[in-house]
Order: sequence, then structure tokens, then C-alpha cells
Amino acid sequence: MLQELSIKNLAVVESVQLHFHQGFHVLTGETGAGKSIIIDALSLIAGSRGSADLVRYGESKAEIEALFHIEPDHPVWEALGRFGIEPDDEFSLIVRRDITAQGKSVSRINGQMVNLSALKEIGDHLVNIHGQHEHQSLFKVEQHMKWLDLYGEKEIGPIKREYETAYDAYMGVRKSLIELSETSKQALQMQDLYRFQCEEISAAALKVGEDETLAEERRKLANSEKLYQSAAESYDLLYGGKGLDTIGKALHKLQDIVVLDPAALNPILEQVQSAFYQLEDAAFQMRNYREDIEFNPARLDEIEERFDVLSALKRKYGNSIREILDYYAKIQAELNIIENKDDLLRELQEREMRLKDQLLAIARRLTSARMRMADSLASEIVTELRDLHMERTQFKTLIIPDETKLTRAGTDQVEFMISANPGEPLRSLNKIASGGEISRVMLALKAIFARMDQIPVLVFDEVDTGVSGRAAQAIAEKLSALARGCQVFSITHLPQVACMADAQYYIHKQTNGDRTFTMVEDLSEQGRIHELARMLGGVEVTGKTLEHATEMLSLAGKKKASI
Repeated sequence: MLQELSIKNLAVVESVQLHFHQGFHVLTGETGAGKSIIIDALSLIAGSRGSADLVRYGESKAEIEALFHIEPDHPVWEALGRFGIEPDDEFSLIVRRDITAQGKSVSRINGQMVNLSALKEIGDHLVNIHGQHEHQSLFKVEQHMKWLDLYGEKEIGPIKREYETAYDAYMGVRKSLIELSETSKQALQMQDLYRFQCEEISAAALKVGEDETLAEERRKLANSEKLYQSAAESYDLLYGGKGLDTIGKALHKLQDIVVLDPAALNPILEQVQSAFYQLEDAAFQMRNYREDIEFNPARLDEIEERFDVLSALKRKYGNSIREILDYYAKIQAELNIIENKDDLLRELQEREMRLKDQLLAIARRLTSARMRMADSLASEIVTELRDLHMERTQFKTLIIPDETKLTRAGTDQVEFMISANPGEPLRSLNKIASGGEISRVMLALKAIFARMDQIPVLVFDEVDTGVSGRAAQAIAEKLSALARGCQVFSITHLPQVACMADAQYYIHKQTNGDRTFTMVEDLSEQGRIHELARMLGGVEVTGKTLEHATEMLSLAGKKKASI
């Protein structure tokens, strides 16, 4: 549940600290008092987009912070775990949102900074806000399928995901078919060029790294005389000159005297012996190197010719042998497509037919699942509408499959149909439903989905618009019943709804000098009586309206006890 909400410098709110309870909460006050600001604050906590316009004039930023207590088995903890946020010992959740006067937004969950998409994902698990715009979604036929699929997620969901996978594969083949079918004359004209380029690169028999190897070989061949002369001189100096001979004489002298002072001379003798043998080995290696030096002008010419071939290919096809080979693979594939276009077309067409048959088979299963769930949803909606004083309403979810129109959602067109009065045929919602009827249909849907989605906070922004009398009382009772399973917040102007609340907050404006402030009061029982009297009687509160308000609260208490 939502336990606390703190709002600072949001629109005309300077600072408000609200404490909430379990059950049904109503927000009341005069039109324009700022009731919607509370809803805006919850929307921001749930991940809606913020803007600089929301920051109170003259302030640097708006701050909204909400404290939730969430049950340990709630799915929000799994979602939070993906962002590295673990629950504390009390399973509390603190969500904070700051919006600067420049329009920048910073969000934190339990102190950890998160981006807006993460906040929205978490917010979807915590708060569901139903505003006036959502009434209009019932008029949009394309939204009806989403409602139905959400309702039947357990049965429809797996088939729908299987269908989406098959649809993506089918559309991928169709895209390849279209691209291949639309191979232009220009591509066909490129056939000869591609063939020439493939033959030219293939004839070169390229090997990755051969240019580096050839460069090394060319360097040796081009400098063979210098290498030979220097190697010979080095060998002569080491072996034929005074190098090894001098060290050998020194070695003999040390060997003669080492017995006279072995402790001091043995280490020196070992060093000289090691130096002698290393120099002798180096001299032999230098001799072998000298003898292996190749004088091959013909091979040098071959290397230069090979470099000319490689340079010409690099100028045309890439800066390295690897790039040339990559280009070769690419044009070879293009050439293969052009030369085997008819075979590829046939193969893709056959695959397209197979995938379409599979897709239609899954689509039929999806339609069947939707039809089963449609009957169940209609039955539940009718039951809910009876509670809302629409006892003789008929409701049907119409499903019309059209296999000529394959979409990623299936082949079905889904539409909610209603007959609010006996003797009238079922018609589309947007053709016959009044404002009051559409409010009650939406509330019926919300009541059904509240039992399924485990969202702890439901917010209704004037869901009772367009209703009065017994219908208003029915809506109040439905909201009160909903609040037995979650927290419910509602902005209302109807005393019939307000009296059924478990907690009531009065929103009003106050002017101090040239600044306006929105204030929020958590009403006591006496405060509720006075506010209900105002809602009943308008500007003037009389003894009669106070008496009526007291009676309404008393009757509401008895009614809630019986729900």
C-alpha cells in the first residue's frame, strides 16, 4: 500500500505531506482547487513524463516522494531485482522524483538512481491511474483486443507469443521475397562486373597476412649483399680475430691459478667460461646465417610483381587483404542471388506458403482462445454492471476473424458490443453508451482486472462523471468493494461517493499576499460532515445539509459493513 506521499513545489503546491490508510480514499474540493495535482504527483512517481511547467514558479525544482509497503511475494520485487534493488527488512519502497526548472528529471528507488523507463516499469506494478482519457479508450475498437488479451493472458498469452514468433518468421521471408522480386535492371547489369571482379580476386589466390610475409622476404633479398658482408665480418671478428683467442688465453691463465685461491677465483672462472662458450656459439650461428643468405634477383622480381598485383587489388577493393576477401564474399553472394534468382524465388515462395499455413493454424487457435475468453469476460462484465444498476444490460465481445488480413496480433477484429436497454440490439460502445454508462463499463472492467493484476494502488480521476442518484451510489459501493483488495483513490464531486470513503482529503486554495497555495487536509469525522454538507448544498452550509451529511455518513458506515 501507499503509506506516505510528500509533494514540494509542484504547480501551486508548496509543501504537502500526506499519510494514507488501507481502503477507499476520496479527494474532494471546489473545481480548480488543485485536486488533479495529487494525481499528477502519483503519475510522476509511476513514471509519466515530467516537464519544467510542473515546477512551482520561482523554485529550482519540484520534489515528489512516495513510501510504499509491498508484500514480500509481490511481482514488483522480481522486477526490482533486475535493476539490482533488493527489499529491506520491512519490504518498504521509497520512490523519489525530482524535476528541475530546466525540465530535467532524476528518479531514485530506495536511494538508487534509475532511468525513466525503469521507473515506468516499476510504476506499472505499483499504481494504476484511470483518468478521463481512458474513458475514450473504450471507444477505440483497436483497444478492445488489448483488454481481452490482458483478461485471458493465461490462455491467450502463450498462443499469442507462439503466433508472434511465427508471424515474424513469415514476414521475414516475405521481405526477402519482395527484395528479391524487385531486383532491378541495374543489379542485373552489375552481373558482368561482379563476375569479372570475382574472377580477378579469385585468380589472385589471396592469403591473409601474405603481404607482411612478402615484405619481410623482400627486405632480406634487397639487402642480401649488406647482410652477407656484415655477417662475414662479425664472424671473422668473433672467431678468426682476437675475440675468442684472447678470451681463451685468459681462460687458461685463470685455470692455472684457480687452485691457489679457489674461493675468490672460481666465480670469475665460471663467468669467463660461460662468456667463452656463448661467444663461440654466437660465432657458429653467425657463420651459418652467412651461409644461408640467398642472392636471388629473380625471386625479388617475383615479389615485386606480386606486390603490384596486391596494390592494384587494394586500390579497387579494400585497404587490406582481409577487406578484399570480405568484399569478394559479398559480391559472390550478390552474384549467386542474381544468377540463381529464379531458384531462390521458388524456394522462398515455397517457404512462404509453408510458414503461412503454420501461421494460419496458430491464428485459428488464437481465435478460439479469444472466443472462449470473450464469453467469460462478457459474463463477468454483465455481473459487475448489475451491481452498478445496469441490471438489464447485455454485453458481448464480438470477434470476427479475417484470414486475408494477417497482423502481428492475429487475424481477429475484436469489438465490445452493448445493449443498455431491453429490446435494443447490441451496438458498438461508441454509438450508444452515455457518459454515465461508459463510466460504469470502465469501472466494471477495472473491478475485474483489479482481481488479476495485483496492483496495490488504483486511482480514479472522476470515474463518476455523468452519473447521479442510484447509479452514483452503485459506483460508490463498487469503489468501496474494490478497496477491500487494494488501496483506491478517487477524485469526486458526488457526496454519494465521498461518504463511502474510509478517508477523505479536502483540497483547497489559499492566498498569502500575491502567492497562491494548494492545501490538503486529512479530514476528521466532523470535517467530513462539513465537507459533505458543502457538496450537498453548494456555497451555503445549513443545519439541514449538516444533518443530511451526518445521516449519509452513518448509512454509508452500515453499507460498508455489509459489503
